[in-house]
Amino acid sequence: MKKKIAIEGMSCSHCVSHVKEALSEFEGVTEVNVNLESKTDILESLSDIKDEAIQFAIEDAGYGVVGIEVL
Repeated sequence: MKKKIAIEGMSCSHCVSHVKEALSEFEGVTEVNVNLESKTDILESLSDIKDEAIQFAIEDAGYGVVGIEVL
């Protein structure tokens, strides 16, 4: 499963690390590719991770989710 997540509130490489760390904790995640310039993440996993869980993890790390789409 591959999802593109639009994230708000990231402003530096430290922010990217926080988001990457938060999303890497899900079971089955194979790749987390956070892009500071486009304020997005491409999340790849072996199984579907619920959008609500993704949003909670990012918000818990201190950032906002603008949208999530399946690629």
